[in-house]
Amino acid sequence: MTDTAAGPVRTPQHAPAPGSCAPEGMVQLLDRHGVRHPHPEHDVHLTGAELLDLYRDMVLLRRFDDEAEALQRKGQLGLWVGSRGQEAAQVGAGRATRRQDHVFPSYRDHGAVLARGIDPLHILSIFRGVDHGGWDPVATGVHPYTLVIAAQMLPAVGYGMGVQRDGAVGTGDPDRDTAVITYFGDGATSQGEAAEALSWASVYNAPVVFFCQNNQWAISEPVSRQSSVPLHRRAEGVGMPGVLVDGNDVLAVLAVTRAAMERARTGGGPTFVEAFTFRMGAHTTSDDPTRYRLAAEVDAWREKDPIDRFRTYLRAQGVLDDDAEAQLAADSDALAERVRAGVPAMTDPDPVSMFDHAYAEPHPQVLAERDEFLAAWEQHDADLRHDAHAGGVA
Repeated sequence: MTDTAAGPVRTPQHAPAPGSCAPEGMVQLLDRHGVRHPHPEHDVHLTGAELLDLYRDMVLLRRFDDEAEALQRKGQLGLWVGSRGQEAAQVGAGRATRRQDHVFPSYRDHGAVLARGIDPLHILSIFRGVDHGGWDPVATGVHPYTLVIAAQMLPAVGYGMGVQRDGAVGTGDPDRDTAVITYFGDGATSQGEAAEALSWASVYNAPVVFFCQNNQWAISEPVSRQSSVPLHRRAEGVGMPGVLVDGNDVLAVLAVTRAAMERARTGGGPTFVEAFTFRMGAHTTSDDPTRYRLAAEVDAWREKDPIDRFRTYLRAQGVLDDDAEAQLAADSDALAERVRAGVPAMTDPDPVSMFDHAYAEPHPQVLAERDEFLAAWEQHDADLRHDAHAGGVA
């Protein structure tokens, strides 16, 4: 324990020192050197093509992240929330879902969303400020990004309870049984919405997987300021199982999340998954992480890079060769070109469109506000024309 101006700070018992061994009880299938080890409870068996798909998702996610950050620095995006270092956690969990499952992301879960087939430009349109999310939640099963911390967790539980009442849980039909997964960070566990969501899900046995990406820092606050015990153990307090998984091991994340999702689909109830990972970059492009964390910590985690680890494994297994790497490099370049061209080409929305989707059906108050807005807008245009004409005459 150390003392600061804000008071004593506990050293989290589950967080190893930089470069040391993994936390006790953490599920891991690939160690930091890319060597695979058996696990008594969790395993996953994939074809070579499936392994390459995982790797491709991770590599493209990192390139997407790099391009988005560059676009923000050039003034093309208002903000960017990076995911470097968390590729295995997001892709592994995203690939564990089925078509009928529903995803409630936060604002950093690009890999989980892209794994569901969302167009990358539809993610970037949010950060350019031209819409609130360019995809259809009903058609894709992916709900809009949530910028308010932990605000997505209660709707996820509510949706899960609705799935229950629709009779789409525990039927034995793999094409019907549905689970819900919600993503959040370690900082979100300090919000009241998180506590309420966990309690409701447990009491009502909702088919929800709570996927916590513990990237060690809630903006500038370390996880030791969020909890004095491992985050996944919070599940014990509400009566649901909690699992700690190596968030830099895509195979372990896939195995653990698949099991949790299947448990939810079959009526077994909710699970809390803590993916132990690290945010390699800034919290957002408006953040400077050098002000609050040491370079040695970043360097230690860089040695555990999820993409490098998986690449080493695939190379050793003969799954990844030079031709596949070359094709992936070409695909990455194509993605980058599409993003660089697509973002500046985005058009601003019609201001009146903000009234169109407030309610499913026309609402008298919204319609009245729309008319008032249109009248003010037309008057504004008229004033501009008058001023321009007056200036021309003068």
